[in-house]
Amino acid sequence: MLEIRNLQKKFGPLVAVDGVSFTVSRGEVLGFLGPNGAGKSTTMKMITGFLAPDAGTAVICGADIRDRPLAAKRQFGYLPEGAPAYPDMTVAEFLYFIARIRGLRGAEAGARIRHIVALVHLDEVREQRIETLSKGFRRRVGVAQALIHDPPVVILDEPTDGLDPNQKYEMRGILAAMQAEKAIIISTHLLEEVEAVCNRAIVIARGRLLADGTPAELAARSRFHNAVRLDIEPANENRIRADLAALPEIDAIETLDEGRGLLIVPRDHAPIAGALAELAEGRGWNIGGFTVERGRLDDVFRAITAPAA
Repeated sequence: MLEIRNLQKKFGPLVAVDGVSFTVSRGEVLGFLGPNGAGKSTTMKMITGFLAPDAGTAVICGADIRDRPLAAKRQFGYLPEGAPAYPDMTVAEFLYFIARIRGLRGAEAGARIRHIVALVHLDEVREQRIETLSKGFRRRVGVAQALIHDPPVVILDEPTDGLDPNQKYEMRGILAAMQAEKAIIISTHLLEEVEAVCNRAIVIARGRLLADGTPAELAARSRFHNAVRLDIEPANENRIRADLAALPEIDAIETLDEGRGLLIVPRDHAPIAGALAELAEGRGWNIGGFTVERGRLDDVFRAITAPAA
C-alpha cells in the first residue's frame, strides 16, 4: 500500500535523508524510530508531498506522489509535526472544513465527523475554539482530521506527543482498532510506543535506514537477549558466582540494583536458561525468581544510533 523508493533530501551541506527505501502493507503498524534530527519528519514530509525530494519518490496505493500528487493524497491521512490547525475555529468547524476538503458533504460529512469525534474522544471540546485547547486535545484534533475520510494509509508524526498516560492508552486502542484495514506509519522516538502498538519497526539515524524488523527481532540484537535474571539473597551471591564459573557460555555477571539479584549475560545471545536451571538444582541454590530476558529495545536503539567514533 505504501512504497518508499530511495528518498533523498539535502539542506545545503546537510544530508537530511540519504537513500531511504521501505514498503508498508495493509495490516502493518510501522514504527519509524530515530533520535531527534535523524530525518524522520523530513521523510514524512516527502512521503506526503509537503517537501519535494532531491531524488526518489513515494507511491501510495499505486499513485506516485510526484507524478500524481492529488491521486496519492486522496489515499492517506497525515498528522504532521506540531498538528497545525486554524486556532480561531471550533473543533466542529475545523473538522467540517477538513471533511469538505476531503470531498465529504451533507449527511455523509456529519456522520463521519460524529464517528471521529467519538473515536478520538473529542465530545467534551467539540464546540471549543482550538486555541483554547490543551496540547493533548490539539493533538487529538490533529489525529481526527487525518482519519476523517477513512483513508487506507495513515501517517502520524508523533501522535501521542503531549498526551497523558491515559490518553496514550486510548490512542493505542484507536490504532489497534483500525490496524487490520490500513497501513499505518507512526514516527516516534518513544520506544515504549513501538513495543505497545507496532508490529514492525524501522530505525533511522543520520538520514539513513539502519534497521528493519519486528520489535522482537530488533530486541533480539540486544546483548541482553537470552540473559537470565536470578532473584537471590545478597548473602548467597558469592557462592553462586563461584558456581557460575563452570559455564563457559557466560559473558558477564552483573549485580542488580540493591544487590537483590544477578543478571547473567550469555556469549553471542546463546540460550543458557536450561544449563543454569540444571546448575541451580545440582548446587542447591535458593532462588526467589528466574527470568529469561528477550532483549532490550533501548539497548539496541542506542547501539544502532550512536554517533560513529
